[in-house]
Amino acid sequence: MTVHARIGEVTERIVRRSADSRARYIERMEKQIEKGPRRAKMGCANLAHGFAACGPSDKAQLADDVVPNLGIITAYNDMLSAHQPYERFPDLIRAAAREVGAVAQVAGGVPAMCDGVTQGALGMEMSLFSRDVIAMAAAVGLSHDMFDAAVYLGVCDKIIPGLAIAAATFGHIPAVFIPGGPMTTGIGNDEKSKVRQLYAEGKVGRAELLASESAAYHGPGTCTFYGTANSNQMLMEIMGLHLPGSTFVNPNTPLRDALTREAAKRALAISAEGNAFTPIGRVLDEKAIVNGVVGLNATGGSTNHTMHLIAMAKAAGIKLTWDDFSDLSDVVPLIARVYPNGLADVNHFHAAGGMGFLIGALLDAGLLHEDVSTVWGTGLNGYRVEPKLNDDGSLRWVEATRTSHDDKVLRPASDPFQPTGGLKVLKGNLGRSVIKISAVKADRHVIEAPAKIFHSQEALQKAFKAGELDQDFVAVIRFQGPQANGMPELHKLTPPLGVLQDRGFKVALVTDGRMSGASGKVPAAIHVTPEAKDGGPIAKVREGDIIRLDANAGTLEVLVSDVEWAARTAVTEDLSDNEWGMGRELFASFRKVVGAAEDGASVFG
Repeated sequence: MTVHARIGEVTERIVRRSADSRARYIERMEKQIEKGPRRAKMGCANLAHGFAACGPSDKAQLADDVVPNLGIITAYNDMLSAHQPYERFPDLIRAAAREVGAVAQVAGGVPAMCDGVTQGALGMEMSLFSRDVIAMAAAVGLSHDMFDAAVYLGVCDKIIPGLAIAAATFGHIPAVFIPGGPMTTGIGNDEKSKVRQLYAEGKVGRAELLASESAAYHGPGTCTFYGTANSNQMLMEIMGLHLPGSTFVNPNTPLRDALTREAAKRALAISAEGNAFTPIGRVLDEKAIVNGVVGLNATGGSTNHTMHLIAMAKAAGIKLTWDDFSDLSDVVPLIARVYPNGLADVNHFHAAGGMGFLIGALLDAGLLHEDVSTVWGTGLNGYRVEPKLNDDGSLRWVEATRTSHDDKVLRPASDPFQPTGGLKVLKGNLGRSVIKISAVKADRHVIEAPAKIFHSQEALQKAFKAGELDQDFVAVIRFQGPQANGMPELHKLTPPLGVLQDRGFKVALVTDGRMSGASGKVPAAIHVTPEAKDGGPIAKVREGDIIRLDANAGTLEVLVSDVEWAARTAVTEDLSDNEWGMGRELFASFRKVVGAAEDGASVFG
């Protein structure tokens, strides 16, 4: 099927906009490909260091330089449920490599922090910056130049974007991303949300809240709601970086292990020593990036990717903008309902047809580029499948369902939940921001109310508990941008604002901070750019100003006269308390050089 006109138009303008930077990227990548891994040219002492800890067989093979060597970059730690399963993966990968006459080594580890643990705490102020630290840490692991291909083990919020930035930077190295899979389903998301709101209202205590949360987050694997972590995993498959159908298979199952072994073998097959050389820099092209944005809109994915995808694309020489997201959203229907955009979790999504159905439905509607390079060696049609285990433990792929098994969770593009994706850019005298409206009811898409100003989410929570917010208002939470304090997620605002909305008040949020993939039912203009620390217009808002957030028209305005607005000066804030504690001292240089949210909030320029 011919690709939709808007998809083609946006792709072409990205190609034109990126022509010079992409050409430079490709030129550098091709030069590295010509050089090949340095292993064969290393001095004897260098090489001896590189395989000193290997077993005799692996050491002999690497010494003769006759087999490919697979580098493993892992985000394993056993505190994070999503990353704990990766403890076993290196052994599976090494064994799989030996089965095909190759060698695999852990090239390096990268940090992996959990936004769920650090929500509302000081550590959250390092969360966004951890993405770029992860990219640099992966680069250190690969800098030994010992490897013919790489596999990346990571799942969660900043980990996959950081690993993708590193993979793009080492674009000459073929690479496969290997998911860990979601934990099994716990209590329903609706029940969990109700307990959170009851706690916010003081109707249940900490013991009841902890019991509820522990029943939701209860075992190994990714959290099952559709936040940034699972949006990451969707992106890796729809962009052709996972094996088909591997994304949402639960950890510690025979199928998960078989897919891990097969991913390692596939990475070796697409190395220069294999028969299907596919450097990742050729996979991550403009069409793949557009496919990622389409998938994000079609599933109501994480708002964090309005920054992460821009940074990932930039690492491959591609210039993606917020306007691209918004223009694609206008023609991409929402065809998945997964919490917080519905009651189902990702296990229900997978059971309803999962990625195979999703990709097929979007291809049938002409909303994806089929003619892309993938690690599987096919275009995207090769991803209209799902993996199964044979009796002997080997893998086979069967055609994915063409009919949703649950139309409350997944639908074809011809019968969507809503006609647009729900990611929109808002523009006006407050600057530019993004909003996700896929979970916001239509009668709340336009909010006009007086501003109530806070400089932390704790201040709003205090006012809520004191009963000072029982009214229509727009909460302006400023000095939360990357320069100010690392741009923490403000997810703790969701319960009190949700309570007030349920009480019948018109409420909305405007912030230069983040609200994450858990952005829910309250209209929220987030990532406001320029940020308050940079003298942005959000720092000129005064208590009681009437703010109009219009998601339908795509506007965000303070309703004061142009003369008065121009005459106002931006307020400043003493941010010295953001500069110390929990390691924040070490990130001072990041806060000084970080770019704007609209440019990916990156320290790499």
